[in-house]
Amino acid sequence: MAAVLQWWIPGWIILLVLVATYELTVGKRRRRRRTPVSGTFTDEFTAMFYGTKRMELDHRESVSMLRDEDAEGAPPLVGIDLERRTVVLRPEGREPE
Repeated sequence: MAAVLQWWIPGWIILLVLVATYELTVGKRRRRRRTPVSGTFTDEFTAMFYGTKRMELDHRESVSMLRDEDAEGAPPLVGIDLERRTVVLRPEGREPE
């Protein structure tokens, strides 16, 4: 039993290196990009020991779900002028005057 516990972490590291090597060789032949299993494993394995890594992964996941328009900071398509009591529509692709 002690031998199993002794080789548990080094065994996972060796398996991780083998999977990463396989992903690099197969990934060169494929055009489609996808999330590598070795990267996901490394993130989750690190998150087991460091709570801040778990917070980082949760934050990264929530940021990836945000809409792109919010991050770009583009002006809205509809503006309201309260002083003149008018609604200003801005066509897409044109800057406001």
